[in-house]
Amino acid sequence: MRIRAVAATAAAGTLAVLAAVPAHATEYSSALKIRGVQYDAPGRDSNSCTTGNTKNEYLTIKNYSSHTTVNLKGYVVKDKAGNRFTFTHNHYLQPRDYVKLRGGHGTESDSKNVAYRNNCNFIWNNDKDTIYLYKPSGAHADSHAYTKAANDRDGNGYITFHG
Repeated sequence: MRIRAVAATAAAGTLAVLAAVPAHATEYSSALKIRGVQYDAPGRDSNSCTTGNTKNEYLTIKNYSSHTTVNLKGYVVKDKAGNRFTFTHNHYLQPRDYVKLRGGHGTESDSKNVAYRNNCNFIWNNDKDTIYLYKPSGAHADSHAYTKAANDRDGNGYITFHG
């Protein structure tokens, strides 16, 4: 949420808007935002490429623009430890569309809204982590820190950001 202050805005109204911004979110000027993360894939964790569940760990990136299509090519996703994924192919997100960046191997598809990291190792920690999204220019697009205890109240391994 981008906050625009107007000189006539009452201090109480401004404080109410600021209080609505989650403490764990840092906002940047980008149409693309991290929508949510399945940081703990259902089932027993196994990063085996043939029988593991890394495909069930994913990050959802959404284009929040109401009229601009965004090409993901060159965007970078990282975690706090420095694990990274770079979108190397053209992947177009229409306005209000999303993509799920999954672990494991597969074929990217605009029509099925999926991209694969082509790596069977888990990227997101099950207890806490920080997710960073960078534009092709290197500028921040979005980031979120999470902890299982504070952000995953129902314990299903999925956390939503940017409603």
